[in-house]
Amino acid sequence: MTNRQPYTRKLDLKNGRIDMSHGSGGKAMAQLVDEVFVKAFANPLLEQRNDQAMFEVATGRMVVTTDSYVVSPLFFPGGDIGSLAVHGTVNDIAMAGAKPLYLTAGFIIEEGFALKDLDRIVMSMAEAARAAGVAIVTGDTKVVERGKGDGVFINTTGIGVVPPGVSPSGDRARPGDAVLVSGTVGDHGVAVMSTREGLSFETSILSDSAALHGLVAAMVAAVPGIHVMRDPTRGGLATTLNEIARQSGVGMVLSEASIPVREEVAAACELLGLDPLYVANEGKLVAICAPEDAETLLNVMKSHPLGVDAAVIGTVREDSHRFVQLETTFGGKRIADWLAGEQLPRIC
Repeated sequence: MTNRQPYTRKLDLKNGRIDMSHGSGGKAMAQLVDEVFVKAFANPLLEQRNDQAMFEVATGRMVVTTDSYVVSPLFFPGGDIGSLAVHGTVNDIAMAGAKPLYLTAGFIIEEGFALKDLDRIVMSMAEAARAAGVAIVTGDTKVVERGKGDGVFINTTGIGVVPPGVSPSGDRARPGDAVLVSGTVGDHGVAVMSTREGLSFETSILSDSAALHGLVAAMVAAVPGIHVMRDPTRGGLATTLNEIARQSGVGMVLSEASIPVREEVAAACELLGLDPLYVANEGKLVAICAPEDAETLLNVMKSHPLGVDAAVIGTVREDSHRFVQLETTFGGKRIADWLAGEQLPRIC
């Protein structure tokens, strides 16, 4: 760091734009990396400036995940693509009951993208990582020609460690288990849609984008034997539960009246012809546990700021068809099937 030669002129973060030289591997790219990424993500591992990060391996089982973020628009009520990339990756690690440790970040940036917007995204990502207690330790930057991207795409990889005695997995749901959700569903999808060009509705709903590992740590401390945890992102709650039902070879029966949905989300979904059960979330989780642990787990969730609206929403049943059924508020039942097609493009 101390031997780096200064650049002739600082980047114009107010009026400048990305050009192809910022992805060339030369001086312009080095300047972009230094003045935007390294400055924001500063930590000892990143500042080694290698093509990889070397770190001590924690004792225990390691978890790794990768994800890509292509949300449109890039900025939305309650968040942006930068904070979303951190929260989404941290949450995928946390759903294994793990403590997230390190992240990588790869940026694919379109020629002509405003430097002020890139800086805003990177600073948001850095703030989210610091708040989550994880370090962004290595990354990559590529620039594509104008018209061959859509502003910026972000790819992340996360690494974490699982404490002893904790093994949640999508194939561990058993008949009789309780199904819980940590809060209201559909907030993120409605927040993003409210800013989409061509959709004329107003809402006070903010994205629920948040890092859930603190909530998870409290949950596994109280109930180490949680069978399943999953964050219901694309496809929403219904699709996530269908994934788990298929993995575990079981069915589920949910109570529609027990599933928390904000009035504003329900109203927006009615206006747009959507079902809140299929709308994306970025700060909620589903937990499935033995019935005797359900009350303890629910109380722990409700005592955490990210779980105050937690609820028991159903039970796991034997079912060779692996159906997820919904007991409606009208007293009947319907199948809450997999999401068919692409209901909400570019939501995360």
